[in-house]
Amino acid sequence: PMEKCLMRIGLLSDTHDRVSAIDALLKEMLAREVSFVLHAGDFCSPFSLRPFQDHVVAMAGVFGRNDGDREGIRSFAEKGMGQELFESPHSIKFGDHKVLIVHDIGDVTERSVLAHAFVIHGHTHMQEMKTRNETLIVNPGEACGWLYGAPSGAIIDLDTKHVEFIKLEAAEWTK
Repeated sequence: PMEKCLMRIGLLSDTHDRVSAIDALLKEMLAREVSFVLHAGDFCSPFSLRPFQDHVVAMAGVFGRNDGDREGIRSFAEKGMGQELFESPHSIKFGDHKVLIVHDIGDVTERSVLAHAFVIHGHTHMQEMKTRNETLIVNPGEACGWLYGAPSGAIIDLDTKHVEFIKLEAAEWTK
């Protein structure tokens, strides 16, 4: 059912121009019935969005600290279907689920964090999941794999709060 697909959201951050890794992560997410992706920033260049357009994946994201040409990135995103970019932090709703997307979680107050059911962030390049009161906080890690050697992401089921972390093997994304 479509409702089930809409509740399985792909999570990416820190793609840093590594198109082959972004492409492979999106293929993996699509194979796992993800229909929408949240991106917590640091695309770096407009061409980092090409895999989203190639796979026709809807995406909402925020800018990170390494997104210099924001207008170029935003205009590239507008060429795709269902791709929207916002300043960080940005609050979005999926049904009754309120989600905060922020590049660096240090940029938001505790009150802002606790006002959401979910907080998706990046910046540290490390996969992490923790809970504060009822709020689930997830860092999908680095989609680029530059620092830790393996491109990573996550899938979250907003209804069950189940998080699956993804780490790609070299054979899955190197060309």
